[in-house]
Amino acid sequence: MGRPFLKMNGAGNDFVVVNALETPFAPTAEQARAIADRTTGEGCDQLIAIEPSGTADAFMRVWNADGSMVETCGNALRCVGWVLMESTGKDRVLIDTAGGPTVATRAEDGQVRVDMGAPRLHWTEVPLAEEMDTRGIELQVGPIDAPLLHTPGAVSMGNPHVVFFVSETPDDGFVRGSGSLIEHHPLFPEGVNVGFVHALAPDHIRLRVWERGAGLTKACGTGACAALVASARRGVTDRHATVDVDGGRLRIDWDEDTGHVFMTGPIEVERTGVLAL
Repeated sequence: MGRPFLKMNGAGNDFVVVNALETPFAPTAEQARAIADRTTGEGCDQLIAIEPSGTADAFMRVWNADGSMVETCGNALRCVGWVLMESTGKDRVLIDTAGGPTVATRAEDGQVRVDMGAPRLHWTEVPLAEEMDTRGIELQVGPIDAPLLHTPGAVSMGNPHVVFFVSETPDDGFVRGSGSLIEHHPLFPEGVNVGFVHALAPDHIRLRVWERGAGLTKACGTGACAALVASARRGVTDRHATVDVDGGRLRIDWDEDTGHVFMTGPIEVERTGVLAL
């Protein structure tokens, strides 16, 4: 019995989205990996299930390409928000996740805006293994006297992020090499997503991200939010910026009044299909 799915992407970060509102969908880690495999499966960064919720319009469950379940995914929230708004006719939907509830609304040009909530900035909330000022933590890559990377910011957007500031946009090899090194560093007991920020202007960032459990992806929504928060806390940017990721462009706003981070960006439906589980 196959399961219908939508293949979607948000700024290039791509998903297999399964409607599990009526029929439960509970793949094993092995099945999730097989679906995500770009050679033999459908191919995606994350597998998403839209499940019923007693407190929201739906619950979004997320598996990374390696089969691990994670708290949330910013770009997927936009896609799921769009699916729910299209199916209900609403302009605003509440989506619950393991990282907490999120509101999605329609934005101009068919884009979707998501309230990602307030960033968690205390070292215990990221979490870090030891007490540090999360504006700039003690971590470096490379020789002690001339590190290639050092003193990144640390932020949780419902999932852990570390953000390095670089003077030019790093290439794939650099992102892979340093990202894979830092992802499982003992300082991050739950692992970490690794961002590299090249600030182009006070309102414009070029970002590349090594995602925990997914590797180098074309876009990471929570990563873009974390990058803006870390940049604003360092005075590298203001609280509002355009963030260019490999797969497109996101608009991130860290609201002064509520303290919440809002992400606006595109969604695309690539195709439909049926999973043979």
